[in-house]
Amino acid sequence: MKAAVVVFPASNCDRDAAVALEKITGRKPAMLWHGDATVPDGVDLIVLPGGFSYGDYLRSGAMAAHSPVMAEVKRRAKAGTPVLGICNGFQILTEAGMLPGALMRNAGLKFVCRPVKLKVETSQSIFTNKYAAGDVIEIPVAHHDGNFFADDETLDRLEGEGRVAFRYAEGTNPNGSARDIAGIFNESKTVLGLMPHPERVIEPLLGGTDGRAVFESLMAAIG
Repeated sequence: MKAAVVVFPASNCDRDAAVALEKITGRKPAMLWHGDATVPDGVDLIVLPGGFSYGDYLRSGAMAAHSPVMAEVKRRAKAGTPVLGICNGFQILTEAGMLPGALMRNAGLKFVCRPVKLKVETSQSIFTNKYAAGDVIEIPVAHHDGNFFADDETLDRLEGEGRVAFRYAEGTNPNGSARDIAGIFNESKTVLGLMPHPERVIEPLLGGTDGRAVFESLMAAIG
């Protein structure tokens, strides 16, 4: 699997994502600068990492969504290339119109950084096939604007189409997200945005391995 990680000004998890991908795939990913207008040929996966792109000015992810590279990311996604947006990457995906809804300020108006329990809603995707539906896993969050919001019609559609990937397990919602949603897919389930950081828990030395299956699922699906 040939992956690429987009680097935005003030990203702080691009290296974490790159290290995780290399450990699991055995290949160093390409690192794409936000100002680049192209994505290398043969890329099987594009990752939008966590961080505070452009200092979170205007709204989290709003400026990054208009970076030159994003036009090509959107084109590749429409052609079927998988895209994984983690934390700020999830915010960028919503701001770019690649996923519905918006990420607002946490309900408690404070930055939250701690492990949280997640329930895996489906194993029927390229991102989650190494989990079982109903699995409860522990993955850290680190965000100030992780409160997922969408109108009821959109939320009903996401749930009805099986496009909720992860929920915060009962009683552990750290940010007030509607219906405890922690991650969602696009209509084809080839784009995933999630607020927790699976790249931070891929080996025991990091404190856990519950995030590893996200990347192993992609390996199994893409090769």
